[in-house]
Amino acid sequence: ALAAAYAVARRGFRGRTSFLLMLIIVQMVPLEALMLPLMLNAQRLQLLNHLGGVIIVYIASSLGFSILMLRGFVAAIPLQLEEAAALDGASPRTVFWRITFPLVAPGLVATSIFAFVNAWNEFAIAFAFLKDQENYLLPLTLSYHFGRTGVEWGSIMAASTLFTIPVMIFFLIVQRRMVSGLTAGAVKG
Repeated sequence: ALAAAYAVARRGFRGRTSFLLMLIIVQMVPLEALMLPLMLNAQRLQLLNHLGGVIIVYIASSLGFSILMLRGFVAAIPLQLEEAAALDGASPRTVFWRITFPLVAPGLVATSIFAFVNAWNEFAIAFAFLKDQENYLLPLTLSYHFGRTGVEWGSIMAASTLFTIPVMIFFLIVQRRMVSGLTAGAVKG
């Protein structure tokens, strides 16, 4: 996503506006509308009931959003910084890794948080793709506490608490970059 966002923000190429428009339109399509084609392709590739199939769909579904979000962060970096490094003899790869990447790190953190939470809370794809209980993700496991005869509230509350622990740990690890990452790409200046 970062490479595509960099290309869209910094490189002029034919179809750039069409590419961005396509990303926006794809984000407007509900995931449920894509469920049948996704399942047919996963079945053809023998990825149904495998975590790999779910991971591929999660990555593909978050890629468009990540490109759009990171594009704002890359565009907020002054082009003069990259030009100055290039004048000093830095290669394009060095400019990207030594100049752009550290400056866009808060945006990467913010984007990764949104993508992680989206995948962590997703239910429909996991429900459609995974059938064996040993492959169940946490949202699927939690849903089975809602039985036909009643709701096991104690189990649901305990599982919900455990369900939030990895998200809280992830936030604690990246919290110092989170606020700067959420606001860094918002205003160009």
